[in-house]
Amino acid sequence: MSNAELDLQALIRKAEAQENFPEVPMDEFTPPTYDEWKEACIALLKGAPFEKKLFTKTYEGITFSPMYFHADTEPIQPAKSFPGMGDYLRGVEANGYVNAPWKIAQACDETFAEENNELLKHEIEKGSTVYNVKVDCATRKAKDARECKHIGKGGCSLTTLGDVETLLKGLKLDQYPLFVYAGESSLPLLALIVAAVKKNGGDVSKLKGVIGANPIAEYAAKGKLTQDLDKLFDEAAKSAKWALKNAPELKTIFVKSNVFSNGGANDIQEVAYTISAGVAYLRALLDRGLTIDEAASQIMFGFSMGANFFMQIAKLRAVRPIWAQIVKAFGGNEESQKIHVHGRPAKFFKTVYDPYVNMLRDTTELFSGVVGGVDSFENSTFDEPVRKGDEFSRRIARNMQIILQEEFGLLQPIDPAGGSWAVENLTKEIKEKIWAEFQVVEGKGGIVAALKEGYPQDEIAKVCDARFKAAETRKDRIVGNNMYPNMTEERIDARPESQAENMKARTAAIENYLSTVDSAAVKDALADVKDGCACCAIAAAETGATIAEIRKALGTADVEEIKSIAAHRWSERFEALREKTENFKAKTGDNVKIFLANMGPIPQHKARADFTTGFLQVGAFQVLGNNGFKTVDDAAQAAKESGADAVVICSTDATYPEIVPALAPKLHEALPNATVFLAGAAPADKLEEYNAAGIDEYIHVKANCYKVIQALQQKKGMN
Repeated sequence: MSNAELDLQALIRKAEAQENFPEVPMDEFTPPTYDEWKEACIALLKGAPFEKKLFTKTYEGITFSPMYFHADTEPIQPAKSFPGMGDYLRGVEANGYVNAPWKIAQACDETFAEENNELLKHEIEKGSTVYNVKVDCATRKAKDARECKHIGKGGCSLTTLGDVETLLKGLKLDQYPLFVYAGESSLPLLALIVAAVKKNGGDVSKLKGVIGANPIAEYAAKGKLTQDLDKLFDEAAKSAKWALKNAPELKTIFVKSNVFSNGGANDIQEVAYTISAGVAYLRALLDRGLTIDEAASQIMFGFSMGANFFMQIAKLRAVRPIWAQIVKAFGGNEESQKIHVHGRPAKFFKTVYDPYVNMLRDTTELFSGVVGGVDSFENSTFDEPVRKGDEFSRRIARNMQIILQEEFGLLQPIDPAGGSWAVENLTKEIKEKIWAEFQVVEGKGGIVAALKEGYPQDEIAKVCDARFKAAETRKDRIVGNNMYPNMTEERIDARPESQAENMKARTAAIENYLSTVDSAAVKDALADVKDGCACCAIAAAETGATIAEIRKALGTADVEEIKSIAAHRWSERFEALREKTENFKAKTGDNVKIFLANMGPIPQHKARADFTTGFLQVGAFQVLGNNGFKTVDDAAQAAKESGADAVVICSTDATYPEIVPALAPKLHEALPNATVFLAGAAPADKLEEYNAAGIDEYIHVKANCYKVIQALQQKKGMN
């Protein structure tokens, strides 16, 4: 009997023993009713609407309740379900992380193989437990670096067997898993890696981890492919069969969700479309001769952890029983029903401005992933939206995981969210919604047919547009961007790589290696690759064939183009506004000047002056403050002397009926070209009067911050 089974039996015995514990009387406490609790909340809200303030609507169409009760959630409590049992909602391992901590998979993305090799070793030395290699876009497309414009974009540049030998030299691949996302097809890169392991004297049979393809995601991201999907599925099957026979702990399909999450998808869409892609791969492998257990064993899933903490926990708990149900329906055994989940923070929620806040975002996203039960996690560096990480940013990212394991004790609790009335309820809701959306896609013929129809693209676009709209009105607050901008911030150095130097170095290295290769032997070996045989591709790599030559031998084709899912970040539009101001200021020495017409003593105007300042500094404008004016004539004269592009009247609702009709016309007279704002929303019975007096716009909590700033920039002549 295995250790896991013994642990499971011990847990069951412990649970059975607990059933005999005497009940603890709670009669000394009088439990409040929901109505009593609600009345207490309403009193504290001081007239604010209870339903609007305490019920939170999400992009998933799920509403968070302010309170959950045992009686309401008792039917869905997993009272007799344990981790490692049943549908795996509570985890695929009986002892959670106790004996098998989640794997720390910090990405290594240096452009040159030698530097990335050093980084891989350094990561393991400092606490990572996975060799996580990120390859550049050219390598994922299986192109020769000499024919690419962006060498090193997104990762390490690999073209020849020599490159891969250098990358893997001295790595303990028999001890640590290797994670590589290979793009459309794993076969060209798999061939080079296997050949390199052999050349370096390693044991191929001990390779573990994933060298994984995800052609459906590549299709969705780019709208096109370099080879027909059926042919890529053939290559996936050949790679899988080779791995099953020669490296049984190695997976060859990496179903990553980032194409959907980067597009702004909600969590239901992200999981449903990713699971649908996983089903497409299962069917493709089954059609090509693999059993369901073999096919399922070849798939690893990667999910993005977003900004809604509890939603991330729930979606990971929900995806396990959904995948188990699918594999079971195909006839898979209990082991095959276990999903391997790799997590990483969602790029969508990372910002260029105030990037150190990304550390906080990464921390909560990592924490939710661990509580939700990831098997491995790649924590992003805080400077990811700007540049490749450095020693500092990588250390911070890596140590977040180590701290959670070593100091926070998160290896001990098994399914820490289990039994939570809120989380169990949320898990049930999101599971049902994911399944419903998955069924919609399957009803259209599967994810590929749905993508050709444009269904996922359109649905994700709707959510992304809603996110942007919520950011515009600051309903969604992006710290350091549309809220609380840091006006003293100095942009971090992007450290751009010289493509000319990269090209020179890569060309020299590639040509130097190829000068040692027997071109005739390469040609003969490539002739055998055309049928997609993995062994033939590996043999060709061993003779010195490049990744591009292997791809060409496997074949390319023109593929029907579909609408792509463009990658976004929720802060990108505000970043563009601020950058436009900064560029204009650097070019002309000028800026949009905002004069605050603060009326009355400081307590009278301060709240709205502070709000207005923060509102307009989102655009990096110059806001001219003061301690307030006693008369409208004083305010108008000071505004005139400022030469401002816009003036904001700041005071209280009680004083506005007297101030606005008197001051607004004087401001227009003093600054004929200026826009005159009022801080605060006008009451319905005063709106017409204020507008007639000369108020052009209103700045308040529901105002569209993005459009206000954009209009001021356009009026200033910022292009």
